[in-house]
Amino acid sequence: MSTKKKLLVLTGGGDCPGLNAVIRGIVKRASQESDWSVIGSIEAFNGVLEDPMRIIDLTSETTAGIHVKGGTILKTTNKGNPVKFPRQLEDGSWTTIDRSEELIEKLKGIGVEAVINIGGDGSQRISQHLFEKGLNIVGVPKTIDNDLSATDFTFGFRTAVQIATDSFDKLVTTAESHHRVMIMEVMGRDAGWIALHTAIAGGAEICLIPEIPYDIDIVMERINERYEDGRGFVNIVVAEGAKSKDGKVTSEKSDVIGYGHERLGGVAFTLSRQLKERGCQADIRETVLGHIQRGGTPISFDRILATLFGVKAFEMVLENEFGKMASYKNNEITSVGLKEAISDYNLVDKNSFTVRAAKSTGISFGD
Repeated sequence: MSTKKKLLVLTGGGDCPGLNAVIRGIVKRASQESDWSVIGSIEAFNGVLEDPMRIIDLTSETTAGIHVKGGTILKTTNKGNPVKFPRQLEDGSWTTIDRSEELIEKLKGIGVEAVINIGGDGSQRISQHLFEKGLNIVGVPKTIDNDLSATDFTFGFRTAVQIATDSFDKLVTTAESHHRVMIMEVMGRDAGWIALHTAIAGGAEICLIPEIPYDIDIVMERINERYEDGRGFVNIVVAEGAKSKDGKVTSEKSDVIGYGHERLGGVAFTLSRQLKERGCQADIRETVLGHIQRGGTPISFDRILATLFGVKAFEMVLENEFGKMASYKNNEITSVGLKEAISDYNLVDKNSFTVRAAKSTGISFGD
């Protein structure tokens, strides 16, 4: 009896609604091929690099029904980049080392013939590096931020927008009841997609995104207009990466070992302070949604997209389409090179029809 080929699956970076649906899609498709078995690495590549390794079998039984669940059964981390892996020196300080060669050797040692890496921009940069080192690897795009330019949508984005919109709807009623200015901060890092779509869906008066630095005086004018015309309340959506024309992104350097990003957040309070300094007389309240946006049950669109990505990724393995990423383009599931996938961020075009349409419905971007 011949030994089955092994496929390793992992989820890296931030968690995202739909990850489990990808895993299930991969396993469902792989079960139709008698010569393949699927295993999963716990917490991205950390499961392989640890001793003993943390590897689990992914079967039809272990993945049954997981497509409706948020999070990932494989767990995830953004502190285990094998290319820049954290290591503590004898003096207590920390440095990073490249463990990619060690990783590839360990994978060979357990008979892994291909890898599917489910993750966002950072994860796919790791995929490209490992591919250049000779690893048979395929990427699946994942991020609630929707900031990968090689795919029209990433799974998880629509669910994040739905969660944000539901929250915004609730804030509208309390803002109206108390005649308040309500500021809701959403995720997105350097891209304003979640904020933009939430503002349109929720009917916000003001939407502030990273791609359009705002003039605080223009924001104040819009608020004053609302109170002067008798409306008596204002709802604002602000992306965590938004900044004023004379300011900078509200963030801080993370003290978590191995975490490679600035920690964004707090712009809602920055904006509130700026408005008060400009003499805003209205009562202001701030709400930061935070990780609520990345948790919970994925909506149907994201379950479907994630499943299609999973099936496509496995078929890319069958076709030896390594060094590529599954992609959703023009209502078709296709593949693109990893280099193309990570070459540009998918940022909101301030001259796009979506932004122009938002302005036509009365939404101010502070410009």
